[in-house]
Amino acid sequence: MRPLRILETSLYAENLDDMQKFYCDIIGLELFSRVEGRHVFLRCGQGMLLIFNPERTQQANGSVPEHGTHGAGHVAFAIPAHELEKWRGHLQRNNIEIEKEITWPTGGHSLYFRDPAGHSIELATPQTWNFDN
Repeated sequence: MRPLRILETSLYAENLDDMQKFYCDIIGLELFSRVEGRHVFLRCGQGMLLIFNPERTQQANGSVPEHGTHGAGHVAFAIPAHELEKWRGHLQRNNIEIEKEITWPTGGHSLYFRDPAGHSIELATPQTWNFDN
């Protein structure tokens, strides 16, 4: 018995407006729901990116366990290898500095940059982990 995939992952940031704008306008995710001051939930294919304000989620509310963290996190989004150059240009046109580029021994490729909260964001081709797509 094992899980099928990661269903959701979370990042934490106090400025949810900046995060929503970045992930919708730059990364292309779709807004799923928002609770003002608490969270922004974004759809990414068959998964979800949950962005929480840690000051609010570290308070007990009865429905889910308390959670939250401070500091830079990391999330990687899969992109098709043939779109790598388009993504590089898109980031540059939007004045987003590519912090690092890596070509992996598996043949995969990654672009690293920062979101408005300082999290390390990666666009990676699936070959990075020996996935076909």
